[in-house]
Amino acid sequence: VRMERVSGLLSWTLSRVLWLSRLFERGAARQPRIMEEKALEVYDLIRTIRDPEKPNTLEELEVVTESSVEVEEINEEDYLVIIRFTPTVPHCSLATLIGLCLRVKLQRCLPFKHKLEIYISEGTHSTEEDINKQINDKERVAAAMENPNLREIVEQCVLEPD
Repeated sequence: VRMERVSGLLSWTLSRVLWLSRLFERGAARQPRIMEEKALEVYDLIRTIRDPEKPNTLEELEVVTESSVEVEEINEEDYLVIIRFTPTVPHCSLATLIGLCLRVKLQRCLPFKHKLEIYISEGTHSTEEDINKQINDKERVAAAMENPNLREIVEQCVLEPD
């Protein structure tokens, strides 16, 4: 009788563990889809940003693509958004400004809590390290946005098309 009870308990426990692990797997399978949706949401916001020099959008110039946006979950309602953009030329003098436009647009428009990291795609700009430091430094970004000329350019670039 005692052995039967132990066996029954073991079998019940095992069935519970298997049931819970299937539940967990379904949740884990859902996770990448949610991150993909969030990444698309981010991409939709940045693809329409205009280039500071040309009449084109960052999407048209392939400065940003869907694959240049990555979203990771920090916790239940906080996300890490990573953007890697590719300047049109390796010595692009406006790369910092483009990074600033990306940051401003997302800070204003992203509907979920996020931490934002913006980088130049590795090996695509001659001063990428310096620019990465600048566009990810809160104080420098705030100082840049206090400059009326710079702010005006950023506003023109991030303006939603009609």
